Amino acid sequence: MRILTCLHTMEIGGSQINAIEIAATVAGLGHEVIVYGPDGDLRSMVDEWGLEFVQAPPKGEAPSPRNVAAIGEVARQRGVDLVHAYEWAPALEAAYGAYLRRGVPLVVTVLSMEVPAWVPRHLPLIVGTEQIAAQERPHRAEVHVIEPPIDTAANAPVADPGPARRALGIADDEIAVVSVSRLVPELKLEGLLAATRAMAGIDPGLRMRLLIVGDGESRAQIQQVADKTNAEVGAEAVTLTGAMLDPRDAYAAADIVIGMGSSALRAMAFAKPVVVQGERGFWLPLTPQTLPVFLDQGFYGLGDGTDGTDRVAAALTELGTADPEHRAELGEFGRRTVVDRFSLQAAGRRQAEIYEQAIARRLNLARRAGALAHPTAHLVNFKASLARQRFAAGRPTTRSGSDS
Repeated sequence: MRILTCLHTMEIGGSQINAIEIAATVAGLGHEVIVYGPDGDLRSMVDEWGLEFVQAPPKGEAPSPRNVAAIGEVARQRGVDLVHAYEWAPALEAAYGAYLRRGVPLVVTVLSMEVPAWVPRHLPLIVGTEQIAAQERPHRAEVHVIEPPIDTAANAPVADPGPARRALGIADDEIAVVSVSRLVPELKLEGLLAATRAMAGIDPGLRMRLLIVGDGESRAQIQQVADKTNAEVGAEAVTLTGAMLDPRDAYAAADIVIGMGSSALRAMAFAKPVVVQGERGFWLPLTPQTLPVFLDQGFYGLGDGTDGTDRVAAALTELGTADPEHRAELGEFGRRTVVDRFSLQAAGRRQAEIYEQAIARRLNLARRAGALAHPTAHLVNFKASLARQRFAAGRPTTRSGSDS
């Protein structure tokens, strides 16, 4: 098979990294895989895996007519057998182009915590958790679960974490809490701010320090809170390191990792104890008792809407005061879980099977066009609602005082 894998961004992030790693695994099974997306930091990762990269034109508001045409043209020129689109924008751009016009089979992966209604319901859909799959199956023709996979050979415990710790400026007697994350408002910011504030309430005697590895539009906001926390503590309790294209040294250096999704799984592969971050105040350590929760809903969760600062402080304090042997046991449990359930090789084989099934079930033009009418209507309504909200927000108020 010749497969075109379409990504919405090449910024460092779990969905994109998973896409590239599985694409390389599928290529290792004897198929040809081309990665398509805008230029970005992960371009070098595509090169390292030996995959061909085709650069997308500059982004427009999705679905971009320019990208619709570009994906269709790449599929035509390269004789693509199947397009695999990650997240909703490339899914629609591939659907209106290569799929609708040329009949190229299309598979969609959505690794967000919800699947937008305008993702076409008749196409094979891959999601990352059983919980999301259960929500989607009543509305969709075909839903598969491929939990975010991990390369357990490249991500593995290191015999001596000393060099990695020294490179990050971590002292031998410090307990390093590491977060590897995009610093963006969606999904991430709330938890990162809570963890940053939480360091002010940790017993200084524990010598615990938070290192936030990543970059993004929210960095300045997080740095501002970090500066306040460090001033309260009277020491550098929180450090923003910036992004690392290959963050394996950050995981190797950690004593404890906080994170969600593939970042949590990567930490588990390094045999590190993990506190899973979600939204609305959700924080929960990974233990044998809590694993069933994560296997159902993914390594993420929604809390009760209250501030999670005290929760993450309590979880970190409990791990920080625990016997180092207990932390090591939790790390080994996480490593076993990843190896047994989340291997990259198993994910690649499963994805190739889904491709073969999609190629075997082609629809004619009339049925393709009819099937796209429903998601198109949802998208039009969504964009109209956004336009109304923007118009209302920009309209000058007729009231005096604040517009609250």
